[in-house]
Amino acid sequence: MMTPAASRAARGLLGWSLQDLAHATGLTYESLSRFENGRVMRDANAAKIAQAFEVEGIELIIEADRTGAVLVHARKRGGDDQ
Repeated sequence: MMTPAASRAARGLLGWSLQDLAHATGLTYESLSRFENGRVMRDANAAKIAQAFEVEGIELIIEADRTGAVLVHARKRGGDDQ
């Protein structure tokens, strides 16, 4: 299950604000802010958050004894072929 800590960690790896996450998920800034401050989120909305991070190459770590995120692969931005 998605946790607030995992969401914050993933956003940190990507350099995303809550507004960026809202844009990527279609969820409201307010809903995301409440979630990251400890409010419960519906499973369907938590899945949208997880999917947005996975598309960007983030693997979420959500276990009983630890939570966070790891950048598995960086998604190439723009059209540069360097």
